[in-house]
This record gives sequence, structure tokens and C-alpha cells, in this order.
Amino acid sequence: MPFVRIELSDASPETLGPAIGDLIYQAMTETINVPKDDKFQVITRHAAQDLVHPKSYLGVEYSAGFVLIQITLNQGRTIEMKKAFYKRVADDLHEKLGIRREDVFINLVEVMKENWSFGNGEMQYA
Repeated sequence: MPFVRIELSDASPETLGPAIGDLIYQAMTETINVPKDDKFQVITRHAAQDLVHPKSYLGVEYSAGFVLIQITLNQGRTIEMKKAFYKRVADDLHEKLGIRREDVFINLVEVMKENWSFGNGEMQYA
């Protein structure tokens, strides 16, 4: 059910995007109840001028290593689950890939289950 978009600088290594995707998928299955094999992701690399963000926002200072993660998923996770997920992703990306926690921007977009079709022109969740 989640659809993950990972946006990062084209200056980063080619292997970084897939590694980020793997860690996000693992965190989703372990913290927000995403089922096994439910891994739909798009990884996009951008020139520096095309990945636009402020130098800082809400006391968070960003660097050239900024990574934007947007996840569309079904409604229903608690605030506690979302907080645990955000922390887990930032911690894992920092500890396993060397990405600064400050540079991990995550946006969750919650939708109703009938807003998905996984193929065959069918509404599988309705």
C-alpha cells in the first residue's frame, strides 16, 4: 500500500538511492505495519538547482546531502507510530549510510484504501 518517492542529489553515489529505499522498506514493515512484499518505490536524482530547499527551517540546518522522502499510504497510523517511523528512518540512514539526520525530510500523505489499484484495473482494497 505505501508508494515511496525518494528524491536526492545526483552528486550522491548511484547506490545510495536503492540503499535508502531498502532501509525505508525495513522501517515501514517494522514500525508502521506494512506487509511483506509491499515495496513500491521511485528513486529520482536531481541536479543541485532542482532539489530546492531552504538553508534552514524550524531550527533544522540542511546541507547539500538533503534527501526528500514522500510516502503515500493508507490512513490509520497513530501519531506514536509515525514518530517512531520518522526517528527510525533518520537514525538508520545516519547510522548505516552516513546521511545527516538533519538532512532526512519525510512527508506522509495519507489516503483512503479505495484510492489504490495494484493492477488489472481493479480496486483491490474495496
